[in-house]
Amino acid sequence: MNLSRLSEFAGGYAGWIAAASLVMLVLGAMAVPWLVCRLPSDYFQASHRLRLSRRGPVPLAYWPWVIARNLIGAVLILLGLVMFVTPGQGVLTLLAGLWLTNFPGKYRLERWLVGLPGVLGAVNWMRRRRGYPPLQAPSAHESDDRD
Repeated sequence: MNLSRLSEFAGGYAGWIAAASLVMLVLGAMAVPWLVCRLPSDYFQASHRLRLSRRGPVPLAYWPWVIARNLIGAVLILLGLVMFVTPGQGVLTLLAGLWLTNFPGKYRLERWLVGLPGVLGAVNWMRRRRGYPPLQAPSAHESDDRD
């Protein structure tokens, strides 16, 4: 695709791209604080998380919830990645999406992201504004991630 065709393509969809960016900004501003406040304050204190399959027997109705949660999480992860280059809370939206999904290495990744400069402060600022206790910083020991 040459540069002029790319310019025509982008120009034709500029309004849609701007509208999608605005919608993502508004949805992120509503969803991220809600999700962040649902975490227990000691979420990062455990050395590991049990795999979903090792949490014991679950009712059949549990699996549709797990699937829906993972789909919503995947959408938030994608939105977070898009928000790195458009207006929005990219890192926090990405973090909220990660909290909703289940995959190997997730807990280790979450702990690393929260340990980045400013992320834990931003999360705790949101929690404080809504009357929730701050998240405790991840403990210094290495996590034995099983989730």
